[in-house]
This record gives sequence, C-alpha cells and structure tokens, in this order.
Amino acid sequence: MDLSNVIMVSTVSASPDEGFSIVQLVLQADFVVQMVLLVLIGMSIVCWGIILNKWQVVRRAEAQSAAFVDGFWKSPDLDQVYQRTGRFPNAPTAQVFRAAYDELSRLTTGGTAGAMDLGLTENIERALRRATNTELAQLERLIPFLATTGSTAPFIGLFGTVWGILRAFQKIGATGQASIQTVGPDIAHALVATAVGLLAAIPAVMAYNYFNTRLKSVHGEIDAFSSDFLNIVKRHYRGR
Repeated sequence: MDLSNVIMVSTVSASPDEGFSIVQLVLQADFVVQMVLLVLIGMSIVCWGIILNKWQVVRRAEAQSAAFVDGFWKSPDLDQVYQRTGRFPNAPTAQVFRAAYDELSRLTTGGTAGAMDLGLTENIERALRRATNTELAQLERLIPFLATTGSTAPFIGLFGTVWGILRAFQKIGATGQASIQTVGPDIAHALVATAVGLLAAIPAVMAYNYFNTRLKSVHGEIDAFSSDFLNIVKRHYRGR
C-alpha cells in the first residue's frame, strides 16, 4: 500500500466527527436534559461564589481575631481594649468582647451592691453566649447551600441521565434499530448530565467540610476567650 494512502486513512480515522463539541451536544439535547444542566450549572456557579466569599470572610475573621486577642492580653486596661474594638470589625472575639463589656458596664454603673453578686457573672455569660451565637450564625450564613448542592446535585444529574436513556429506548422502539447513530446522542446527553452533577457536587462537599472545620476552630477560639474574660470578671469583682 502506498505510504501517502496510509497517512490519509489514518488521518481521517483519527479525526473527530465534523463539528462535534460539548456545546453542540448540549444544544442538541432534549429540553428536559437542558433544564437539568442549567440547574446544575447555576448551582455550581452559586457554590463557587459562596466558596470564594466565605474563604475571604473566614480568613479575615481568623486573622483579626488573633490580632485582637493578642492586643487584649497585652493591654492592662479593658477600657482601652474596648476603644480598639472598632479596628477589628471582622473579628468574632472582638464583637463578643464588646457585647460582654457593654453588659458589664450596664451592670456596674453606679456601683450598686446588687451588681456585684452572682447575677453579674450570669448576665455576662449570657451576653457572651448571645454574641457568640450571632457571630457564628453570620459566619455560617450560606454555607448550608454547599451541603444542599453536594447532596442533591448527583441526583439531579441522575434524573437527566435516566431521562436521556429513556429517550434512547424510545428511539429504538420507534425505529427498530439500536445503532450508535440512533441512540448515541441521547446516551451522550445522559452521560453529560451525570458528569455535570458530579462536577457540581464534589467541590461543594469538599468546601462544606473545609469550612466546617475552620468554623469549629473559630468557635473554639471564641469559647476559650469567653471563658478567660469571664474568669477575669469574676476575679476583679469578687468580694466587692
């Protein structure tokens, strides 16, 4: 066989189908499959927006909290610490301290005797707990959507897969042929739906677990700071 003919045959056989692309495959898909893909792509875009936003928010919260706690222990005056809390607007520990200090100031104004009993520490503890819950709720906002995407996206993709396979079987029943030309496009649409579902779910699950771990660490730091501050209040006002 002539060498040029061999090269021509191999080139033709190795080249993809004319005009084939994922975009064309999606555009040629059934309306239901297209809607499934649109929903999955939308969920994935929202998830990536949440991931990028929360990564920045949590990073700022950790950095500012560390800086605030460091300044707290270096300062001998709680009034000075309170005045500097405005420098750390994204620090959960700073906001927790601010809420507790406001409650402490309210209870000790005028130096009433009743303010120095056990009720003082109980009120401070409640203020710390409320502020902690508020700060954690703010940090956790939108993160549950990642879990929702991670748990539902594969099933949404599976629905598109099942629909595509059903369409393929309908064509086989209508034409009486099971050739790749008949069922290939619908099978391809089904596989694309499965792939997009997994591409949406996997990053969402990984990000959800990652942020949960980071937020547990933040929660632990807030609890540790709250306990330390409450002990300082107890020592300072005990016996007054």
